[in-house]
Amino acid sequence: MESCRRTGLSGVLCSLSLLCVILDIQLDGVLGATRVEIEHHLEMGRKLLAAGQLAEALSHYHSAVEGDSKNYLTYYKRAAVFLAMGKSKSALPDLTRAIQLKPDFLAARLQRGNILLKQGNTLEAREDFEAVLQRSPDHDEAHNQLSRAKELEELQEESHAAYHQGDYSTAIAVLERVIEVAPWDPESRELRAECYIRMGDPQKAIQDLTPTTRLRNDNRAAFLKLSTLHYSLGEHHESLNHVRECLKLDQDDKECFSHYKQVKKLSKQLDSAEELIQEERYEEAIDKYELVMKTEPNVLYYTNLARERICFCLVKIKSAPEAIDVCSEAHQRAPRNANILRDRAEAFILNQEYEKAVEDYQEAREFDSDSNEIREGLERAQKLLKLSRKRDYYKILGVGRNANKQEIIKAYRKLAQQWHPDNFQSETEKKEAEKKFIDIASAKEVLTDPEMRQKFDAGEDPLDPENQQGGGGGGQQGWPFHFNPFESGGSYHFKFQYN
Repeated sequence: MESCRRTGLSGVLCSLSLLCVILDIQLDGVLGATRVEIEHHLEMGRKLLAAGQLAEALSHYHSAVEGDSKNYLTYYKRAAVFLAMGKSKSALPDLTRAIQLKPDFLAARLQRGNILLKQGNTLEAREDFEAVLQRSPDHDEAHNQLSRAKELEELQEESHAAYHQGDYSTAIAVLERVIEVAPWDPESRELRAECYIRMGDPQKAIQDLTPTTRLRNDNRAAFLKLSTLHYSLGEHHESLNHVRECLKLDQDDKECFSHYKQVKKLSKQLDSAEELIQEERYEEAIDKYELVMKTEPNVLYYTNLARERICFCLVKIKSAPEAIDVCSEAHQRAPRNANILRDRAEAFILNQEYEKAVEDYQEAREFDSDSNEIREGLERAQKLLKLSRKRDYYKILGVGRNANKQEIIKAYRKLAQQWHPDNFQSETEKKEAEKKFIDIASAKEVLTDPEMRQKFDAGEDPLDPENQQGGGGGGQQGWPFHFNPFESGGSYHFKFQYN
């Protein structure tokens, strides 16, 4: 009240004035931070920033800004934390606000100019550097950065000119220098990615486009392009991930949604086909890969992959002639694919064409010298070729390598009856028949015994004395037989001892 008397205020006005002061103090405590609290947040922010605890430091600077939105230094310090976190886009508004509050704050102008230069925004960067030089003509860093900004403008113009002239290799070389100065410039990376695409190098295009999804807000175009590039390379899962990111930004984007439906459908078919192969449901897998070729007939990768896997499945179901045809077509499309050569070699083995199998395995080994499967396959094919030049039990009975036991016995009975020695009169004919009869009986002996047949299929003749343990010792040598050649019916028994 004493102060009211000194100022000449009436009693009512004085009371109102005191009430406002009290309310200001109370509101300061409820709605904002006190000066002591603000200083505490600033001090904690400084300590945490020095300790590298950036997220905690940022939280304190947020509180300091909320408590005092007129302090230019608080904005500048928060911008420093954003920059330390690699969030240059978030730092820019704080630097701009600091400059608005204190236009002669040269450190903020220089820092903003540096960020703008790295973003490739040479026009605004130059304005900041020139503003610094107006107030501090001898500022060395501002002079250097202004020179870099001018040089960057020239390089940007040169790169665009080379691109429009179709000189993509020159454009890439110039853009390399542009990106050294402006690593946060999405436009330069997008342009270089386009050059790589034109030069047929989608992998490098992907490397350039990937960071642009973070450098540019709502960069749906980059996500869509990344998705189409991965799709063209056969990387359908990565393609699906990128097009989903596009739809997260705008679920109604027509281009992204159309591409999403295509990728999702194809990816589902491919995954399903491989699951069927894992479950050994090869006929169903073949049908699924036929669908893949209908879903995407224009991208060679998927057509080639489908034919490769169909080739594999046909070998697994022992459909040798069809497998050879499909594998051969797949090989023409992808002549350096070791898997196709491996599978065709197996089809040739099923078809008893051992020389061709050896040739395919040898060629496959040239493209994949580290594969144990190919090395073992070649050794087996070579054994089978060597064996076929001696005795091939499948050929003797005239059956395929995938013949079952019933088919083998049926073929054996027919040939045993045809070549029975008693059917021949002269000694010469009988000796020839005996030899044939032994081979027929040997073939039946091996191919109806699962263990012996497995050995033979692996390239080893289980009846060859060289493969017998203890061969050359006492007892019977060679291949002993004591059997009924007709297996059922009839009273005639033929007993044959071969030494």
